[in-house]
Amino acid sequence: MKNLAGLMKQASQMQAKMGEMQAKLETVEAEGSAGAGMVTVTLNGKGDLRRLHIDPKLADPAETEMLEDLIVAAHNDAKKKIETMAAEEMQKVTGGLNLPAGMKLPF
Repeated sequence: MKNLAGLMKQASQMQAKMGEMQAKLETVEAEGSAGAGMVTVTLNGKGDLRRLHIDPKLADPAETEMLEDLIVAAHNDAKKKIETMAAEEMQKVTGGLNLPAGMKLPF
């Protein structure tokens, strides 16, 4: 029983740390860019789009397809950065435990 109580305490502490991490991720931002910086996208740690900048030189109606591609590329760049930051924070919270992909805490 003593081990179970200790395990429950650890799970509770980990849950609290997860809450702190999630709150921190809401304040973290990552910027992705494409087209040599002509399109930049800023996402928060939850992946919400915060800012989009498009260089006025790209505002040519004949180039909308290229602009769309650059926006997608910039978004994907920022998303990868956010995922990396989140994974690093998760490693801190879990103490290096390699949890299976998609496994949510608390269990």
